[in-house]
Amino acid sequence: MAVREEGSPQKINSGLDRLLEHRTRLAALVLLTHFDELSFVRLRDDLGETDGNLGAHLRKLEEAGYIDVRKEFQGRKPITWYSITNRGREALRKHLATLERLIQEAKV
Repeated sequence: MAVREEGSPQKINSGLDRLLEHRTRLAALVLLTHFDELSFVRLRDDLGETDGNLGAHLRKLEEAGYIDVRKEFQGRKPITWYSITNRGREALRKHLATLERLIQEAKV
């Protein structure tokens, strides 16, 4: 098998975002690209996560500046809303483009 330097996995792999390597964080950002904002309950139900697990993942995305959080009350019930930021969209775009290149490079 010939070695091809310009398409080496190390160079292709460099575009992956470590924060988006977890399926829950990746899926949350993908879901948020389809809506202006989603509630915590909707994300939890769609992703099939527990409250604690999803909360931890969303906090990491928020700390990275990939999502914005808005809290409100409807009646006496608190609701937390999430939306993807421009920074989050760009990170997701780069991550997915790198995954696509890795898939194209695969010799299966």
